[in-house]
Amino acid sequence: MRLLIVGTLGGQLIAASKIAMDRGATVTHATTIEEALKVLRAGRGADLLMIDVSLAIADLVERLQVERIHLPIVACGTKTDATAAVNAIRAGAKEYIPLPPDPELIAAVLAAVAQERSAIIYRDDAMAAVVRLAEQVAPSDASILITGESGSGKEVIARHVHARSSRASKPFISINCAAIPEQLLESELFGHEKGAFTGAIARRIGKFEEADGGTLLLDEISEMDIRLQAKLLRAIQERVIDRVGGTRPVPVNIRIIATSNRDLAEAVRNHTFREDLLYRLNVVNLKLPPLRQRPADILELANHFAERYAQVNGLPARPIGQDARHALLANPWPGNVRELENTMHRAVLLATGDEIAVEAILMPDGSPMSGRQEPAARAAATAEAVSRALVGRTVADVERELILDTLDHCLGNRTHAAKILGISIRTLRNKLNQYVDEGVPVPAPGEARAVGF
Repeated sequence: MRLLIVGTLGGQLIAASKIAMDRGATVTHATTIEEALKVLRAGRGADLLMIDVSLAIADLVERLQVERIHLPIVACGTKTDATAAVNAIRAGAKEYIPLPPDPELIAAVLAAVAQERSAIIYRDDAMAAVVRLAEQVAPSDASILITGESGSGKEVIARHVHARSSRASKPFISINCAAIPEQLLESELFGHEKGAFTGAIARRIGKFEEADGGTLLLDEISEMDIRLQAKLLRAIQERVIDRVGGTRPVPVNIRIIATSNRDLAEAVRNHTFREDLLYRLNVVNLKLPPLRQRPADILELANHFAERYAQVNGLPARPIGQDARHALLANPWPGNVRELENTMHRAVLLATGDEIAVEAILMPDGSPMSGRQEPAARAAATAEAVSRALVGRTVADVERELILDTLDHCLGNRTHAAKILGISIRTLRNKLNQYVDEGVPVPAPGEARAVGF
């Protein structure tokens, strides 16, 4: 655990750091936000940041977001001040800790962060097989490719591998290749020298150097531009990188783990992913089953999230009622574990009485889906709704409604709808032309027959 402490609070944060070090944490001090940012830019990294509540937490959060540095923040104050605590949480802190420090509370926060980043909860045999393979290959330095649907827990497995490797005491650094603009990703990965490009006002250590000695997770690597893939391949093969604007190679000692929710073999065939890079990454493949294929995990995870969010929100822990359990097991969970987590968080907040009832699980439309659904999730829900109303209808009627509803939820995007339906774009267009000839309204690209979903 790497702890970065910002501020002094009259020595109280120093006392907190001593407690943290006694619990095995590596502690770095910075008296100001600017100093803290310099520490992070220099590649020393942190797993948790504790900050004086009187400092500009909102400004820190904003600057971290701009620089794409992600880590949990805990605010600390010398008074039990409800207003200060609320403002800190609103600014982006995960917790507020009153000082002088309570050793047990500091230990609990460190343990919670460590558990949140590496805990893997499962009961289903399908998931157990993946975990066994992950633990078998963890001690090696072999590159690993983790595949699976969005929200199925790929980063959790990656952290599990790191925690059981010989590099566990070294950094685990994650970078989302899909979340960073193409023109900035090279600098994020390899770093840059001062003056390398407009805005490069100082040397910046990249993720490769930050992860030196440890593990680098390349999340959603399928989204990386193919030109940058060549530089990544060289870094993996030769274990050296070139900073943008640099004049000499920099050696690095890291293990690479990559994730993708796409079929990389198909991407190779489509010439959007390098075949030689795929071979380098795919030494071991951990394929995560979607949540719907591991039903024994649904209630195990639901109970975990219910307990966790009850504690986080200061609410009593409630068991999940029988009807709610049935609703959870009946849902297809197109958003996988991430969707289940959001659903249980909402359920904990809405629950009344002695247990979490089905009313707290369901949305107003009777669906356990959480939040605004993505097109694929909405289409899956549509398909499920259609299947419940098949009696007395022809196959052609059901097919037409499913196709048009899916097209609605994709806002008329033919390509996305065809992928969701599992048919070719040509077949879809032929069907739509047939419906138009029959006088049936068909949404145009960018449009839908209905709104409000």
